[in-house]
Amino acid sequence: MGRLIAAGQWQPGGLEILVVADAGYDAPRLAFLLRDLPVQVLARMRSDRVLRRAVPARQPGTVGRPRRHGDEFVFGDPATWGEPDAATVADTRLYGTALARAWDRLHPRLTHRSAWIDSAKVLPVIEGTVIRLEVDHLPSGATPKPVWLWWSGVGATSADVDRLWQTFLRRFDIEHTFRLFKQTLGWTCPKIRTPQAADRWTWMILTAYTQLRLARALAADVRRTWEQPASPQRLRPLARPVHPNPPGQDQGGRPAAATTTPRHDVRTATTTNAKTAAARKAKSVNPRPRRTG
Repeated sequence: MGRLIAAGQWQPGGLEILVVADAGYDAPRLAFLLRDLPVQVLARMRSDRVLRRAVPARQPGTVGRPRRHGDEFVFGDPATWGEPDAATVADTRLYGTALARAWDRLHPRLTHRSAWIDSAKVLPVIEGTVIRLEVDHLPSGATPKPVWLWWSGVGATSADVDRLWQTFLRRFDIEHTFRLFKQTLGWTCPKIRTPQAADRWTWMILTAYTQLRLARALAADVRRTWEQPASPQRLRPLARPVHPNPPGQDQGGRPAAATTTPRHDVRTATTTNAKTAAARKAKSVNPRPRRTG
């Protein structure tokens, strides 16, 4: 927070900072620890989670200890979902139709173990909004699975739901950008002394890759007659083709092995164990009699 304020990215009275995380993080725990800061947490949850609804209003004349948890909300059981509090449908370029549904005021039932083992006797109730995102297809062609998200805020509107799931997908763009910097652009290879030099070098490489991509039409692929055809947008590989010469010509390289190549037994007298050879000789002189009857 101090770094964001110093950089001018956040000022008092502005929108709360949204922290986006994957399923490896405990979103309710993270939201509880950051409750004193202007921060909201959005994280993916596993599809086998079970949360609890808010406690309904207590009826007059009810005796006994008040309830702390409402009915179960089982991610894998649609019968426990009920009607969503907000729902949106959007058309996307990479995923097709995206359907998002949100249920308000859901919380996990905490126990005194793991991160909460040293907590107070009465554990907190951390309410949030659960969002279920479904898409038609994935860019990789794999079968899409529903994505469950938990947001530390409550009372989400349709605009909030769209902003939240789009922000979560944006997280992948940022992660793949850093992967591009490290693997393709080789951010970890040069010995750069200053951050300014690293920025200049990175933008130079990005500009070169962009120019090469824009010039793909100028380097149209020309396939040889014996090679497989390819789409116009796919460049030929840099490796040697399977058949460097047309059929009927000398292919060069190592000659093919003859089909009548003689084969030799690798077991010779020098490699045979002496005891094994003596036993075989004794067996041939005095063969074991056969049982009859």
